[in-house]
Parts: sequence; structure tokens; C-alpha cells
Amino acid sequence: MINVTFPDGSVRQHPANISGLEIVKGISPSLAKRTVAMALNGVVCDLADALSADTRIEFLNREDPRALELIRHDAAHVLAEAVQALYPGTQVTIGPVIENGFYYDFYRAAPFTPEEFPAIEKKMREIIARDAAFTKSEWTRDEAKSHFERKGEAFKIELVDAIPADQTLKMYAQGDWMDLCRGPHMTSVGKVGTAFKLMKVAGAYWRGDSTKPMLSRIYGTAFAKQEQLDAYLVQIEEAEKRDHRKLGREMDLFHFQEEGPGTIFWHPKGWTLFQTLISYMRRRLAADYQEVNAPQVLDKSLWETSGHWGWYRENMFKATVAGDETGDERVFALKPMNCPGHVQIFKHGLRSYRDLPVRFAEFGLVHRYEPSGAMHGVMRVRAFTQDDAHIFCTEEQLAAECLKINDLILSVYRDFGFDKIVVKLSTRPEKRVGTDAMWDHAEAVMSDVLATIKVQHGDIVETSLNPGEGAFYGPKFEYVLRDAIGRDWQCGTTQVDFNLPERFGAFYIDSNSNKVPPVMVHRAICGSLERFTGILIENYAGHFPLWLAPVQMVVATITQDADDYAMEVAAAMRKAGLRVDLDLRNEKVGYKVREHSLAKIPVMLVVGKKEAEERTVSVRRLGSQAQTGMGLAQALAAFKDEAIAPDLRREQD
Repeated sequence: MINVTFPDGSVRQHPANISGLEIVKGISPSLAKRTVAMALNGVVCDLADALSADTRIEFLNREDPRALELIRHDAAHVLAEAVQALYPGTQVTIGPVIENGFYYDFYRAAPFTPEEFPAIEKKMREIIARDAAFTKSEWTRDEAKSHFERKGEAFKIELVDAIPADQTLKMYAQGDWMDLCRGPHMTSVGKVGTAFKLMKVAGAYWRGDSTKPMLSRIYGTAFAKQEQLDAYLVQIEEAEKRDHRKLGREMDLFHFQEEGPGTIFWHPKGWTLFQTLISYMRRRLAADYQEVNAPQVLDKSLWETSGHWGWYRENMFKATVAGDETGDERVFALKPMNCPGHVQIFKHGLRSYRDLPVRFAEFGLVHRYEPSGAMHGVMRVRAFTQDDAHIFCTEEQLAAECLKINDLILSVYRDFGFDKIVVKLSTRPEKRVGTDAMWDHAEAVMSDVLATIKVQHGDIVETSLNPGEGAFYGPKFEYVLRDAIGRDWQCGTTQVDFNLPERFGAFYIDSNSNKVPPVMVHRAICGSLERFTGILIENYAGHFPLWLAPVQMVVATITQDADDYAMEVAAAMRKAGLRVDLDLRNEKVGYKVREHSLAKIPVMLVVGKKEAEERTVSVRRLGSQAQTGMGLAQALAAFKDEAIAPDLRREQD
């Protein structure tokens, strides 16, 4: 007999190797009907799996958040069956769950097109309506390869060969159709439901290798309820409108071109936006951080010492150059991160425990070789600027420093309008450096800090654990913010590092005159400033608050009679520190309004003969049809006040 513990804490004895399905049927037929899978000791499993030892059991219905991945996984299998039913001879490859949905890769002579989606979705609904049970069986490799050879599935044979010998090979059948799969799955195909949609099609090389066949990848999404799918589709539609690449063109902020793959060509307006962000961040750090700048190119020996050469070499830009008169070659790398350089600055000179904490900040340009398929506008590039900082402190100061960093991060996010934050504690990964005792200590400190964050900032912060996702050198906090349309973005990090200072021989002199390696805390708020700029563009949909807008207002004339007055208004606004464009073109005012609205200029000051005579301006706000008359002095004072950045306004108050 085995002991089975239920969510309410009750314990019941059952025969060994009883299935979850048998247990739930014994409790309630109606519960069994609602249950689609189970979790054993927190791990989601097939409901038909056997329980061989004492365990905790939970029964999952379709509405359980953990079931969403199962719905999408099963939908991928249904998609594959539908495609092969409609297009005989098509080979199936892999069909994983991804963020917000799933995809399946197919091989056939002609790639799929979106025009084929209605027929495929119709067939998927027919398959779901049949509600065939998912049944799992274990096969030998020879059995599986023979099966796929008969079906002409060359890619599946390759997948069978790639499965390690110590792993069980599983086949899942849904009626007459079956697939090689690790599982788990829900109890039957009908549990997928009808809240699914095929989204797009793309090309993808088999196993990501450009020397191998091109596959046709169909993306889809699925939800437990139709209203969830509808909300997601609305979000997608809104996201397309807010796409920073589209808005970047309309607002004339930046562009990309093939000669500089993964690097940004900033236009004047975009560079103004970017520098406004950096200026804000620089002010926020001024009281507590010393700004530094480390070299862009460093010898590989430094990266070998830091460990990056072994861990990260494939993502680094490298250069081999002739050496000095000896002719010896030297290998250099563009820095992919700033931390080793900051350790060198810390080491330069003797430091006492009284000097700690030392906080170095750098708006450091780094280069990382991202695969071409991974690049995405300013969100994912090969050259970007980190709002990076490193704090060198004692172990006793670590908790206080992490809390101080947290308060700064949350304050910055508030200034940009983000008031829904998730702070995740990522713990030790399987591959790591340092002793278990070191990790135990670091994780204990971070856990205590996380609890304090929850108590102090529970109004805007949720906290969670992210097991196994820490950096190789220490645990970390990840800050995830939610934007205006409900999307989550991981931006800030706080990473504890007991490893790097010791690798470089960095130390401070403690109160007993001993040399002690400092604790190093890696800290970023925006992360990549380029990516954060893209997030801001999409969050605001280009409608920036006045303090952040690259062009804050445009003064536009109705008639040429007002040109001199328009220039006077623009000069007065510029003198007050506002970023102003002047539009004296001989165009109709309606045309000017449409053009500047497309460019997302927050304020338009329209002046004609009447306004020039009365020394007034007609104010039109972006997104509004209304116009408001204001005296020039009144408008000057109002917009000068409105354009004050949030941190500077707090200083005034």
C-alpha cells in the first residue's frame, strides 16, 4: 500500500501502481469527468499514470493554469493530425508549446499559406469533436523506427535516433493517429476545446541548421475559454498597432540596414528620446553611484579569468591582431558585459571596509552575437547599452543593498507608469560555480529580502520563485513589469556574485587587517536601454508624456501673416527648455495636423493672424479634436511645468 496525500492535507492508502484515473473515479464520477490531468509532487502527469510510491496528488481541470500548457500541447497534436489528413504525404517533425501558444513544423514540397488555415481549423474541430482518448505506450527504438519508416517519416526516425538510450521512448495515440512525444497529455482530444486559432506561418530550418531542409512552421494559440482567446486576439491587434518598428518609422526615430545587422541607426528624434532616458537614469543614480567607463575591447585573458570565455565565447565578437615587434598574435573581444571591467576599477588602489559599499555605474555599450533569427527591432540587437551597475559590499551589507536597489528599481518603474511588477527569485542552476555553502548563504539572504519586498511593496509587487534559473555565479532577482495592454517584460535584475571578485583577486581590508573578497552585486534597472526604449514606445503607443517626448510641441501657422509671431512663440518655448519644431509651410492646417499627429507630437500650437494680434495660441492635444485658446505667457508657464520630469518634480515638491 502507498500513502496518497490530497490538497486538503488528508492521507489515504491505495494499492501500489493504482492510476490517478482510478483514484479520482473512486472519489467522484463528476470530479473524474472534469479532471484532465494530475500533478504528482507538483509535477504534471497523465491522469492514467500509475502511482508507485507515497506521493502528493492534485487533480487538474481545464481551468487550472497548469492545464493551459496541456491544452496547447494537445492542440499541436490535433493540428498535425489535421494537416496529414488534408495533405497526405506531408511529414511531421516537432510541435512544442511556446509562449502564448504552440507551433508544429511540417515538411512538404510547397510551404503552407494562411489561406489554408480555415480548412485546417475546420478539420481540427472535427477531430476534437470525435474526442478520441489519448493513450500512451512505450516502444522500443526498433519498433518506432519501423513504424515511421512505413509511414515515410524520415524526420521522426532522426528524432528517435537522437533520444538518449537511458530515456523511455513514448508514443501517444489519439484514435488511429499517433505521435512520438514525451507527454504529458490530457485525457482526450475533446478536452482541447474550440478556443484555438492558427496565427501565422513561417519558414524554419530543420533543427535550426541552414544546411538542412526548410520546413513550414504553422503557429497557433489556444485557451481554456473563448473569452480568453478573444482577449488575446484583441491584445495582438493592439500590439500590432503599437509595434515599435512601425511607430519608429512614423515618428522618424531610427532605422536598420543590412550593412549593420543588429545595430541601430538612431535619427535625431530617436537619439533625443534615448538621451532623455539616459539623462533621467543618470540623475536617479547621482546620489549613490560613481559613474565609470571601462574599455570596449579587452584581451581574451581577462575573459578567461572571469569565466566568460568558457561560458559565453560563442556569443562574443572576437578579433585576432598582430602583436608587438615579436609578431605574436593577440586575441581581443568586444565586451559582452561590463562586470570584469568594473572589478579592475575596484582593484585599482587599496580599499578598506570603511569604503564599502562601493557602487559603480556605467551606461556601457556591449556587443553580443545574437542569431539573425532572434533579432527584433530595438528589442533584440547585437549592440546595446546597459544601465549597468556593480556594488561591492560586505556580506553584512548585502541584504540592505538589495533592498536599496529594489526601492530604486520600483521608483523608476513608477515614474514611467508601470505599477504592476513581479519580482522573481531565481535560484541555483544545475551548472554553476561556487560551493553549496556559498549558494545556501546567498539564497537565504535573497529569500529574506524577497519577503521584505512583499511586505513593503505588496500594493504593486507580486513575488515568486524561479527554481534553477539563477546565473551561473549566483542567485538573482528578476523584475517583470506589465505594460498598458497586459504584456509582461523582464527588465531589471539584481544578481549576487561571490565568485567574480575572488577570480580576479579583488579584496578589501577588514577591521582585523585581513584581505577579504567583497560580495559583488550586479544591478540593472532598464537592462538594455535600447530594449527599454522599445518597451516605452509600445507601452505609450508613441503618445509619450511631455517630459519624455523627443519633440514636445510644434508651432504651426494657419497663414503666412503669422510667421513672425510663430517664430517668436517657438523661440520663447525653446528658451524655456522645451523641444519645439516650427512648421511655416504653405499647407492647409488640417494637413499639418494630420502629419504631426502621425508623428505623435504631443502638443500642437496653431497660430494665425488673430492669435498674432491677441498674443495667444490655439492648443491642440494629440488624440483630441478640441482646441483651447491660451495666452502666450499662460501657455509658456503651463507647458514648462508639464514638461518637468517626475524625479525633478519630486525635488521641487
